[in-house]
Amino acid sequence: MALLIDVNMPEWMSDEDLRRDVLSILPGTDVRLYENMGDPSEIEMAAVTRLRPDLAAQLPNLKLVQKLGAGVETMVGNPDLPAHVRITRLKPDAPAREIAEFCLAYILREQRNMQFHDRRQTECAWDPIPPRITPQSVVGVLGLGHIGSRTANMIAGVGFKVIGYSRSPKYTEGIDCRHGADALLPMLAECDYVASVLPSTPETRGLVNREFLASMKEGSVLINVGRGDLVIEKDLLNSLNADHLGHAVLDVVSTEPLPEDDPLWTHPKVTVTPHVSGWHLGDALKDVAENYRRLQDGTPLLHEVNRARGY
Repeated sequence: MALLIDVNMPEWMSDEDLRRDVLSILPGTDVRLYENMGDPSEIEMAAVTRLRPDLAAQLPNLKLVQKLGAGVETMVGNPDLPAHVRITRLKPDAPAREIAEFCLAYILREQRNMQFHDRRQTECAWDPIPPRITPQSVVGVLGLGHIGSRTANMIAGVGFKVIGYSRSPKYTEGIDCRHGADALLPMLAECDYVASVLPSTPETRGLVNREFLASMKEGSVLINVGRGDLVIEKDLLNSLNADHLGHAVLDVVSTEPLPEDDPLWTHPKVTVTPHVSGWHLGDALKDVAENYRRLQDGTPLLHEVNRARGY
């Protein structure tokens, strides 16, 4: 039984680096790289960041696709991936913490008027203005799974009032948890900041549309660290241009890398970062190794995805 490594993101990690890390946990395992996979019929598990469109067809005995991260939309929606092939994802603490830190950092940037003071410094202008009061500021977190709960708790720990939203009922101590489609738009009207950590599913794609944005509090800030296809970017730009939304921080966009001529790059009310909010895997590779063992043994897998639900 061979394990195929296909990171396909050289700016993040090389295939060889990941192979070396996996072999440090599973010495003696047949771990192969995409560029030199040998006999594809021997490969039963593939560890990937995103599933190449043609990969499943190359691996006739594939049983498991292990996502090296959380989002699995390129896998569950791949028509070439046979129904019997199982999908697992990672739920490491390291990137969850980093995503929470990212959201908190950009919230605090707004709270403390950092962009304003940066601009005024370039003009040599001493122009004091008051920061916002944290306990009086409301942050909405969309998605209360592994990453969303971590984000909500970190932000609440600084003193913000946090409202968490999920499709089904969730409970997180210290968080005002709400759920269901009817609760979403009224919640947005209460929030000074809305951080989306939602996955890409049929229910969430295009969720941040004209109606959603119009429901947000005037001058509020949108932070998207979930998936780019959650946001209809034309509607977002219209809301910003109409001075309804105050700012948007986008770590994910619909087309990645973002084309050089895309108006999001130069819009004065948009901050674009290149999908860097959660970077390090921490000890999550232990779960990759564990799922390899479990696949061999026929025991339940860690963090298996329900392909019908999309997560």
